[in-house]
Amino acid sequence: MARVALATCAAFPVADEDQPLLVSALAELGIDAVPAVWDQGESAIDEAELVIVRSTWDYTERLGAFLDWVASLPAVANPMEAIRWSSDKRYLDDLGAQGIPVISTSYPSGAEDLVLPDAERVVVKPSVGAGSIGAERFEVADRGAILRHVDLLSARGRQAMVQPYLEAVDVAGETAVISIDDRPAHAVAKAALLDRRELDRSGLFLTESITARAASASELAVAAAALEVAHLITGVRAPFLYSRVDLLPGPDGPVVVELELIEPSLFLTHAPSTARLLAAAVAARLGD
Repeated sequence: MARVALATCAAFPVADEDQPLLVSALAELGIDAVPAVWDQGESAIDEAELVIVRSTWDYTERLGAFLDWVASLPAVANPMEAIRWSSDKRYLDDLGAQGIPVISTSYPSGAEDLVLPDAERVVVKPSVGAGSIGAERFEVADRGAILRHVDLLSARGRQAMVQPYLEAVDVAGETAVISIDDRPAHAVAKAALLDRRELDRSGLFLTESITARAASASELAVAAAALEVAHLITGVRAPFLYSRVDLLPGPDGPVVVELELIEPSLFLTHAPSTARLLAAAVAARLGD
């Protein structure tokens, strides 16, 4: 029986919510899928024909070590080049330079280069981050609070990002387009997370309110174009095993806020058929 390792982290050593469906779908194709913590030297990773990066959500704390680990793997999905590029959200500049509509973003280090957008509110977050940890929303008039958060991130060795808070998200939410082998599989709506101040911010991610959603034609077009640019920049010619493009409703149409090629939640419980598509894509790679 073929074996793959589903790389995870110590906080989720057995499974995240996507894994049971994926493990079952792979088993139907004769593939044994074993969750394994990426940084604990587990034999399941050494014995796997392919390591699939899934819920390694603590990589943001030790990015260099994580990238070194990925580079050491003989077979990994997504490929190393895609993971490296997608690990820092400054890739938004790369996408924007190629004509992809992206959310306006600046990268201040402190008071001397803090330039605020023309908006009522802003989001400040780290450029290397996962699960919305470290992301906060501020009134643009509260420059002192914004600067304190920028300084806090800087003190933690993080590059801060400042983006306008797009007010339409309060009504429309965020759309995540999940693709397998670069083909859209399903989409979900994510409620405006930063408007929910009661959320527990102590873990690796914030709990999100997720519902199934049919992506619009314009959202699908932007997501597809963003993936094309990702291939161009990373040099990865084969389709990405999985991807998730997160889109916000901008004044002129959808804009990319994140392009996830490392460890995105794929929200398989909202579309179990996507687990079967993903399993088939894994099987094809093992057969190559």
